[in-house]
Amino acid sequence: MSTSLSIKGLLNLVVVYLVWGSTYLFIRVAVREGSGFPPFAMVASRILCGSAILFAVGWLLKNRLSVPRSELRLLALSGLLLWLGGNGMVTWAERHADSSYAALILGTTPIWAVILEAILERRIPSPLLIFSLLVGFMGLAVLVWPVLQQGAMADLTSTIALLIAAVLWPAGSLMLQRSPPKSTSVVVAAYQQFFGGLGVLAAMALAAEPWPHPIPSAWIGWAYLVIAGSVISFTSYVIAVRTLPITVVTTYAYVNPVIAVLLGRVVLDEQITPNTVLGMVLILAGVAGVFRQRSRRR
Repeated sequence: MSTSLSIKGLLNLVVVYLVWGSTYLFIRVAVREGSGFPPFAMVASRILCGSAILFAVGWLLKNRLSVPRSELRLLALSGLLLWLGGNGMVTWAERHADSSYAALILGTTPIWAVILEAILERRIPSPLLIFSLLVGFMGLAVLVWPVLQQGAMADLTSTIALLIAAVLWPAGSLMLQRSPPKSTSVVVAAYQQFFGGLGVLAAMALAAEPWPHPIPSAWIGWAYLVIAGSVISFTSYVIAVRTLPITVVTTYAYVNPVIAVLLGRVVLDEQITPNTVLGMVLILAGVAGVFRQRSRRR
């Protein structure tokens, strides 16, 4: 079996590496207390705007914008998992959670991806894979335990939301990979953000969020998330998912937490504690073990 990887996929994965590590910072800037941007309102406006831009780009590139009904269902469900369940929960959590903390918890995404694959394939993990998963979860426990000890309800609910996002994001990605749509990556990204945006609008209504009154720094964060996050890097992510193995795509989990921790420290003066460092090392060690096992399997 050939193990060569798509150059196009790898180049797009580099874009995901560089941009997604910084999005945690800009999410925090846009929705932290005093920003004037309720979380679901920020996500909905961001991704619906991104969707409109992508549809326009697809039309200019003469991509076919109409999709079969079966494919539309796939894009709707995967879009809801990725944007409402994944990004929506991260944004909601970052009202109170530091950007570096959110990035580290989302660093466990490859671990959850492997668990979901094992469930779908009805396959018992190997001893090495089980050990790697345990190491990763130890890192997660080291990271989360000090937050839970504080007992603040906002911190607890934020942590739960981040864990939900860490599971639902790879679930949406696996759906896209196991049933590849025939539409172009731009059109796929546009529809996923459109349906995800509708889901987030419903969440905004259920949460009875107030009308946004963003401060200038929140607008800067929003604009970066629309252009770099929704339009550029998410399209790159769709291309990477369609051209590379999911376990290669999720190697962004190595890079994103490091970038997010450094940016959070430099820009927002977020604290880096011994637990932060130890948790990050254990999570990345667990992820490394997961990828090593997958490489052996290939």
